[in-house]
Amino acid sequence: MTAVDVPAELAAARVLGIETSCDETAAAIVQGGTRILSSVVSSQVDLHARYGGVVPEIASRAHVDLLVPVVAQAFVEAGLSDHATAERPPDVEAVAATYGPGLVGALLVGVSAAKALALSWDVPFLAVNHLEAHLYATLLEAPDVELPIVVMIVSGGHTLFVLMEDHDRYRILGSTIDDAAGEAYDKVARYLGLGYPGGPAIDLLATEGDREAIRFPRPMVGDGTFDVSFSGLKTAVVNHVRKHPDVATADVAASFQEAVVDTLLAKGLAAARAVGATGIALGGGVAANSRLRERLVERCEAEGLQSFLPSRAMCTDNAAMVAAAGWHRWRLHGPDPLDVGAVPNLGLA
Repeated sequence: MTAVDVPAELAAARVLGIETSCDETAAAIVQGGTRILSSVVSSQVDLHARYGGVVPEIASRAHVDLLVPVVAQAFVEAGLSDHATAERPPDVEAVAATYGPGLVGALLVGVSAAKALALSWDVPFLAVNHLEAHLYATLLEAPDVELPIVVMIVSGGHTLFVLMEDHDRYRILGSTIDDAAGEAYDKVARYLGLGYPGGPAIDLLATEGDREAIRFPRPMVGDGTFDVSFSGLKTAVVNHVRKHPDVATADVAASFQEAVVDTLLAKGLAAARAVGATGIALGGGVAANSRLRERLVERCEAEGLQSFLPSRAMCTDNAAMVAAAGWHRWRLHGPDPLDVGAVPNLGLA
């Protein structure tokens, strides 16, 4: 990685990160952009499971209830104080929050809280792109990564292949033209009666099935682009089960998962070859998938590429990656104004 020129005043700066883009209420404190002092995540999975997916209004209200205790817990676990007075400065030097993309109501909770804390503590406010934050999930645990790398951001809302050339230097190589990979997992799991969230349920059941039992399509593989599509694969699963109602659910799960993994790896490896990347990193909730992680390591080793797998705690939405991304944005561009609003459809520039 390119050596990072860090001003002395930022080298040990502690950033409070806040993440409320979807259904995890998270807060973390990261020092110097790399050292995680605390990371607290409160999941809302149980609240949304009965509905088979995230209900935006419920998510927003839960963030309101959970954010203050989650932030307080982050300070406790970091051994710091969240009480600041005119005579005593806060124990953090900046506050970062995800301002997009995500559910607008959920985003507003985190952004509003971060602005209020930054204003009351008289410290900088840092607006963080959630997709950019996922790029830093790997860098938090592997700060000496040799760039450029291709980062596969794979989650319920996004499937992106991003060339990371340096800090603040990204290029989107490909993306999904319809359903994201995680969205396809959830829809297939719902159809198979496996509940929500679908990714972990299919991953677990797939271990009991035959991944070669059904040859589902690998959409857009070999088309010369780095884009993906999963809506047709989802439809193929539904049609197969309808035609073969006695098929073993475990075989369907394993075969579907193998098709998704094959597709992601074919595109990711092709992208890495095309741009001369040194390796491939995973990010996003689907990066926790056991088969994807196993196959990525195998394929990268076979092709002489590095593979970077964030810990499972860093795969799901968390605030440590937000704090790290915020620290680097602060270093490169300075603080953000307090009139920055939530941008639910924010892209990665």
